[in-house]
Amino acid sequence: MSTGSINVSVENIFPLIKKFLYSDHEIFLRELISNATDATTKLKHLTVIGEAKVDYGNPIIEVKIDKEAKTLSIKDQGLGMTGEEVEKYINQVAFSGAEEFLEKYKDSAKDAGIIGHFGLGFYSAFMVAEKVEIFTKSYKEDSKAVRWICDGSPEYTLEETEKSDRGTEIVLHIAEDSLEFLEESKIRELLTKYNKFNQIPIKFGMKTETLPLPEGSAEDAKAETVEVDNIINNPTPAWTKAPSELKAEDYNNFYRELYPMQFEDPLFHIHLNVDYPFNLTGVLFFPKLANNLNIEKDKIQLYQNQVFVTDEVKGIVPDFLMLLRGVIDSPDIPLNVSRSYLQADGAVKKISSYITKKVADKMVSLFNENREDYQQKWNDIKIVIEYGMISEDKFYEKSDKFALYPTTEGQYYLWNELVEKIKPTQTDKDGKTVILYATNADEQHSYIASARDKGYEVLLLDSPIVPHLIQKLESSKENVSFARVDADHINNLIKKDEPVISKLNETDKETLKKNIEESINDQKFTVQLEDLDSTDAPFTLTQPEFIRRMKDMQATGGGGGMFGMGGFPEMYNLVVNSNSDFAGELLKKENAEEKTAMINQALDLAKLSQNLLKGKELTDFIKRSFESLK
Repeated sequence: MSTGSINVSVENIFPLIKKFLYSDHEIFLRELISNATDATTKLKHLTVIGEAKVDYGNPIIEVKIDKEAKTLSIKDQGLGMTGEEVEKYINQVAFSGAEEFLEKYKDSAKDAGIIGHFGLGFYSAFMVAEKVEIFTKSYKEDSKAVRWICDGSPEYTLEETEKSDRGTEIVLHIAEDSLEFLEESKIRELLTKYNKFNQIPIKFGMKTETLPLPEGSAEDAKAETVEVDNIINNPTPAWTKAPSELKAEDYNNFYRELYPMQFEDPLFHIHLNVDYPFNLTGVLFFPKLANNLNIEKDKIQLYQNQVFVTDEVKGIVPDFLMLLRGVIDSPDIPLNVSRSYLQADGAVKKISSYITKKVADKMVSLFNENREDYQQKWNDIKIVIEYGMISEDKFYEKSDKFALYPTTEGQYYLWNELVEKIKPTQTDKDGKTVILYATNADEQHSYIASARDKGYEVLLLDSPIVPHLIQKLESSKENVSFARVDADHINNLIKKDEPVISKLNETDKETLKKNIEESINDQKFTVQLEDLDSTDAPFTLTQPEFIRRMKDMQATGGGGGMFGMGGFPEMYNLVVNSNSDFAGELLKKENAEEKTAMINQALDLAKLSQNLLKGKELTDFIKRSFESLK
């Protein structure tokens, strides 16, 4: 037996570790199981290369609670350690990490995520234990088993002990303020959270299984039951297998394993698998999203070698993929560092870029493999694609091969197909191709109908981020502009070199405009006289493209700051058809009151068509309309 003192300049380091790391003390179990997993997988490697002359077998990790003794133990069947290795790895290496940690974080250490980064994985045990014992026996021939014990001071004891099997057992004598870690439910919760997909099977207690009845058994035969190890994890989840080994059903089953409360199958999956220039595996799922931009956390889970790291992946995974679900696993992601460190890490940035490229490639292949199926699912995935086009240049560069532009008539075009289709008819007198779009086919029906009458295509772009997408497209595509179909009269949205015949002379027009402005007397309406077809509506309300687009962008968190907290003012163009019979009748009216009544009735009809007639105005309009029927 030998005793010693760990060579540290900070007296009684363990209370300091406990204090600094207390904010996330539950991760001690993840750390200890990670160590046990490393010890087991390293032994496997040594047996494969012939360096370890032992029978590897089918090792497990066992987690046990002894409430009476107030102990929690983690036992593996891995490499084990000799006395010299305990001296080196437990008393020297880990403690140098502890000192570095304390020195760096003594004033502001709050981030539990940095434990392992400083070699503190094992010592996280002292966050919940008042005393820790290690029983270990090396795989090496003629090794003697040793026991290490430390009570949370720099003093330790190291002695030979009896242990017949190789591997390490760590016994935590749980402190009075951490007795929750002697509850089965708590340990099961932590094992499920961090080690649900651990690559070595984890045993936590026993369970009863019913054996199948042999063929030809009597009707009243009772099935036998047996007690078996309760293995709480799935060591071979879908992302660890080759895509060729899996069917669609396997991916859907894995999705339900990840998200037990999800009852709908995902639309698509993307299997990530790369080994250069870094290692990364994973499976991402497209759930049904429609126009939902609410990004929920806990949807993409980040793992390192099948050990859970975090589900707060913002800054690690590209923003637009936060709308997806699934798992990303990479040994190149540091397990025990803070999220801010992860976001700045070079390997993580490369991983983020790779995932973006992989998703883009998958979209191309899905479109090419089955365009019809892809089109049917477009409404449920478009928000992810559009968000990616706006936020990731690399994704945008490939988007012409898979981003769809649907019309109000139910046609779907790729960008080049769309431009080729509309260029002959929707190019204005200045040579610019104008892309018309609607955001609500019902509310903008009359405007869509006017455009269709002229043989124009109208896109249906109804996701909440469309204004940002349009801005991106206009700035990167040559000689195209977008106009919402209700932004002006259709003749003004796509101006042609066509002669316009006017029924009124300039004096009549000035009189008509003045009459209307005086009757309305409202600065939010700008009166705009147009020589239109006599069958077009006398009054049409439109909202200037710039104002409306800025309002829409402001509603989804972009632009629009110039008007301060009040937002954009309500401004409309009142397009008056000077060639309409109504305009002629209005000019003939001599009674000022009758003229004002006609103008207000026509304005109310225009408002009604835009769903702008509400409250008292709507009540008065209905009353007037009924009275006119008498």
